[in-house]
Amino acid sequence: MTSPPKGPKPVKPTGDAVNVRKVPWQKAKPVAKGRAVQLVWSSGVEPCTVLDRVKVKETGKTVTITLYEGASPKAKNVACIMIAIEKTTTVKLKTPLGHRKIVDGAKR
Repeated sequence: MTSPPKGPKPVKPTGDAVNVRKVPWQKAKPVAKGRAVQLVWSSGVEPCTVLDRVKVKETGKTVTITLYEGASPKAKNVACIMIAIEKTTTVKLKTPLGHRKIVDGAKR
């Protein structure tokens, strides 16, 4: 039996999910000297729940980051356990974060 991974599971957007919806994240941390933001959120298991895409909107005062999740097209006829796991992804910014506020686009 394997033990659960330490910390959130790193994921990358698949771009092919179905039934996509906005998903709120719990934590956002600037990384790479403010050139990127690492997000952490709770989600379902793959292939039933995958990260489809991440939308980033930058203004002079805010950086709005929206996560979109859905089911993988490969998830047909599979049973998925109803369990939440922590996932993480890192998004690059066009300009360093600086003093701008990070906003969750799913909570607007």
